Amino acid sequence: MALHTAPQAPESSGARPRRPLMLWGAIGVVVVLVAVVGFFMFGGGQSTPPPADSGSGTTGALPLSNTFTTIEGAPLDTEATSTTEGLVVHPVRTTPVHASPGGKAIAQIEPQQFGPTWLPVIGQQPDWVQVLLPSKPNASTGWIRAADTEHVITHHVIKVHLKSMKMELTEKGKSVGNWSIGIGKPEAPTPTGRTFLLGQFKDPKQSFSPVIIPLGTHSPTLDTFGGGPGTVGIHGWPSDDVLGKASSDGCIRVPADALAKLTEVPLGTLVMIDEN
Repeated sequence: MALHTAPQAPESSGARPRRPLMLWGAIGVVVVLVAVVGFFMFGGGQSTPPPADSGSGTTGALPLSNTFTTIEGAPLDTEATSTTEGLVVHPVRTTPVHASPGGKAIAQIEPQQFGPTWLPVIGQQPDWVQVLLPSKPNASTGWIRAADTEHVITHHVIKVHLKSMKMELTEKGKSVGNWSIGIGKPEAPTPTGRTFLLGQFKDPKQSFSPVIIPLGTHSPTLDTFGGGPGTVGIHGWPSDDVLGKASSDGCIRVPADALAKLTEVPLGTLVMIDEN
């Protein structure tokens, strides 16, 4: 199955972004990203984090916030069961991440990770936005300068219910898809809380899923899997017998029609995972 691209750009929340289509996982970007398949808990070889980009020269000593890293001092998300208005931001340059507006810089975030970096906004102060981060510990957040970002609105939310093993996709509050899913087994559970779509890519070295969608969260019990950092993702499976079962290492297994639909959802979109 070929990777689906979005039919249109998301709605702008202010001035029109200079690069509105960056929100979507384009095929050309995905091809380049095949080299990073080793990042994930669903397989791959040993990988190492890329070196820090010093940008303007003020962030070179700070760790990168990405799926490899643990950010010490990152404030944790205190509203993990709440959705947002759909505001997502893209850092237009490598920019510092702060523990509070104007406070200590604890990391840096790059414009590109799995394609363009888009992060959900969970709080705002004058000139600052608080975003969910893709790093450990799970639920890490940070503040970045609004002037260093572009912003758009996504109207989608992905809801994952672990007990019932169901996934629902909503758009503007209305359900546009419901599916049975497979989730993590008891010894490697799918983590709860709110996270987001971090990217998407194709991996020609495996056949279990035509597209893999990494999330901004990690296994709570596995520090590594296949050499990667235990990143949780959404992906397909060759057969439907895994649906309705807790048998994965934490990833969310979905049927083919769900995967096709999810590849059209903007990066940065919230993924709400609960125990229901």
